[in-house]
Amino acid sequence: MSAFDNLDGFRVEVAGPRADIILHRPPLNVIHMPQRDQLRKVFEALDEDDSVRVIVLRAEGEHFSSGGYIMGFLESTPEVVSKLAWNMAAPARCSKPVIAANRGYTFGVGFEISLACDFRLCSETTQYALPEQQLGQIPGSGGSARLQKIVGITRTKDIVMRSRRIPAKQALEWGIATDVVADDQLEATTDALVKELLRFAPLAQRTAKKLLNDTEDASLSISIELEGHAYSRLRSSEDFAEGVKAFHEKRKPNWQGR
Repeated sequence: MSAFDNLDGFRVEVAGPRADIILHRPPLNVIHMPQRDQLRKVFEALDEDDSVRVIVLRAEGEHFSSGGYIMGFLESTPEVVSKLAWNMAAPARCSKPVIAANRGYTFGVGFEISLACDFRLCSETTQYALPEQQLGQIPGSGGSARLQKIVGITRTKDIVMRSRRIPAKQALEWGIATDVVADDQLEATTDALVKELLRFAPLAQRTAKKLLNDTEDASLSISIELEGHAYSRLRSSEDFAEGVKAFHEKRKPNWQGR
């Protein structure tokens, strides 16, 4: 059975080097428990597909996702719940660039999986929130941890402990969003970013993503050391040789991913 069969509340579209994971449980795209594990498996399958270069996580309708199916937490076993953060970290573990295209409500687990993506493009209608305090809970899928790395402890406490909604403009100012665009420009902006990312060597992109993720908590000296080793490995790659040759010949490089 394919990882793309019998999906719960979302579908996958692959067109050449681009793959889209599309939430579609209208009107709020609530994410159910089985969907979380399926999302992980889909990300892993797309990561293994050499023809896919860039992954886009988006949703149908005016809201990305209002969050998770609340009763699912009470119906699930502790073992299932313990895997939630691992499942929602799938975009970060994926070696390829992952873009989250957000609009409207991007709450709870919808926000958490977006935080695990490399780029967050959002429309002006976007509102980010981790509202778990209203249920007597805390974020359980990496939300508060990832957010603190981005905005710091003071702003994270403000968002998490008050269940605050952060509008798109503020999200951009705080470094949560990569870019904010008019609502009717979100798809075109996403398309443009995909096209831009496809211009670069896939091996160099995978190396950059892993290096940045691996050194997020490292000291400056260790980060510089790891960067040097990664640079040295790429120095002997076919893509680097092709990039240098194409630069001198004033032509577009023909990347092979090797």
